[in-house]
Amino acid sequence: MPRVYIPSMLRKFSDGLSEVDVEGKRIDEVIENLESRFPGIRDCLCTGDQIRLELNVSVDNKISSLGMIQPVKEQSEIHFIPAIGGG
Repeated sequence: MPRVYIPSMLRKFSDGLSEVDVEGKRIDEVIENLESRFPGIRDCLCTGDQIRLELNVSVDNKISSLGMIQPVKEQSEIHFIPAIGGG
């Protein structure tokens, strides 16, 4: 199963766990399965059907440009990273 690394700001939803294994073949499936296990976490990761603008998703050490439809593999590592802004 893909491994999701939970950012510290969201660990209140994951009972303090910093990483969990979650089923899914795409990011949207992973997020839905996270929500089933940790109610409320989806609203912190998504706005409607999209990843929040202030977050980036990294799959296997590569920032995804596909958002919710990003494929993940059985052994993928997924990170939700706050986007860095500036001018």
